[in-house]
Amino acid sequence: MSIDVIPLNGFIGAEIRGADLSRLDDAMFQAIHDALVQYEVLVMPDQARMTLDQQADFGKRFGPLTIHPFAPNLAEKPEVIVLDYSADHPAARTDIWHADETYKPNPPIVTILRSRVIPARGGDTCFSSMTAAYRGLSERMKTHIHGLEAQHDFKPWRNLFEGSAEARAQLRKLEEQFPNPWHPVVRVHPVSGRRSIYVNPQFTTRIRGMKDDESSALLQFLYEQAHIPEYQLRIKWKQDMVVLWDNRSLQHYAPHDYYPQRRTMERITVEGDIPINVSGDYTLETVAGNGMVNPSGPPKKAPVRQFERAA
Repeated sequence: MSIDVIPLNGFIGAEIRGADLSRLDDAMFQAIHDALVQYEVLVMPDQARMTLDQQADFGKRFGPLTIHPFAPNLAEKPEVIVLDYSADHPAARTDIWHADETYKPNPPIVTILRSRVIPARGGDTCFSSMTAAYRGLSERMKTHIHGLEAQHDFKPWRNLFEGSAEARAQLRKLEEQFPNPWHPVVRVHPVSGRRSIYVNPQFTTRIRGMKDDESSALLQFLYEQAHIPEYQLRIKWKQDMVVLWDNRSLQHYAPHDYYPQRRTMERITVEGDIPINVSGDYTLETVAGNGMVNPSGPPKKAPVRQFERAA
């Protein structure tokens, strides 16, 4: 079975056509894997025949599956997260740019999300390429953040453990399990070798070796890079669509614009490895990426975009 990879935007995203995840073989998986590394987020429509077990098996081809410590996991399949939001259970904590679970020492490689119930309006998911965002920085800024490290924390869920002594004891156990890892500000992708910005407002707390105001100012600047439309892809869900994304390369944001309609998704997350920092003195990035950012010699009639303008 052959597949077609159709790029969706200049910097990020592709649609996979001709793939049936209920009949996945080694060759098809390798093609999907390679496309994911290249395009960072893949859209795979018409996967009605895929069972939940087959979705899990698909994830296991990337690596071991994880169990989210704070999410609504299925009791009989704890590696499956069911995101079921409605008027009775409004969405929370998804409307902020983030990469999944960076409070872990080895954050996930891949997230695989399948649509089950789709609202009539709204409910899209937004993605932003952090490799494109890195390449859009000036060389002076790239030099400034080269080799820095930032601390991450499961701060969105800390308020779940307030009040009782039992809750505070459970919080202490979680703090021992996830002891605020330090991750590189600039991460090197272990497969492609491309560099990306690896801080996010949901989980990052501070940059090592900086005063609080310095750290906050730099982090806010880096967070803003996800907001540049050229780096983004907005996916409008259809029934039984599968979307998978590379957590090493991008961030995502799920707007809460469909309330009080219902939106139900099933999620599988794949365990990752320890993020790789850039090493040595700063040098120009030589690995090619999607799109053209800060070209050294643009054509005379090329557009000059906001994030490419120099003083």
